[in-house]
Order: sequence, then structure tokens, then C-alpha cells
Amino acid sequence: MSMPPGQFAGDMDRNEVEIDLNKFMALLQEKSELKDRIRELEDINNVNPYQKVVFLAQTVDSWRIFPRAFLSIYMFLLYFATFWFMDLPDPSLEQSGLISVLVGAGAAWFGLYAGTHKAPTAGQKD
Repeated sequence: MSMPPGQFAGDMDRNEVEIDLNKFMALLQEKSELKDRIRELEDINNVNPYQKVVFLAQTVDSWRIFPRAFLSIYMFLLYFATFWFMDLPDPSLEQSGLISVLVGAGAAWFGLYAGTHKAPTAGQKD
């Protein structure tokens, strides 16, 4: 049985495959080069110059610093706005509307903060 060059042949009953020696050696060389490349990539001397920035970003993300800061500032401002409103002798419709909007925004802020969860970021496992 004559096979064209570069084609696989063999006896599947005996679990044998025939391949051209040059093609086999080329496959072995390619495999060796890929293993060398993997070792290069896994080498500890191959350091990412931005790794500290990545760690900082992951820390800020996991501690949820910005949502907590925004919520804290909002609570501080709402506290003073509420006391300002209660000290008014005769609040106008506009002043009442301002406080109503501030309190409604607070409910939305807290709902967004409490209703979200930290999603895994790129490169992190579950």
C-alpha cells in the first residue's frame, strides 16, 4: 500500500502508526521548542514590571475602596443637609424637594452598593 508523502498510515488493530522520519523529527523539534518557550514564560526572572500596580488594583478592587468612600461622603453630606433642613423655620417647596432628592439618592446609592458583588477579575480564579 503506497501512501503519499506526509500522510499517516498504520494498523489500527495493533495500535501502530507509520509516519515519515523527517516529519516525526520535525514534530519532536517543535515539541521541544514549545517546552522551552513554556519554561521561558514560567521563569521567575521574567518579571512583569507592572506587577505592583496589578496588586494595588486588585487590593482596591477587593476592598471596594471607592464605593465605600462615595457612600461615606454621601452619608456625611446627608447628615449636615438634614440638620440644615430641620433648622429652617419655614422650609420652602424647593428646600423640601432638595432633601427628598437627597434621601432618595441615598436609597439608590445603598441599593447599588449592597446589591452588587465583587466579580472575579481577569486572571483570578472564581
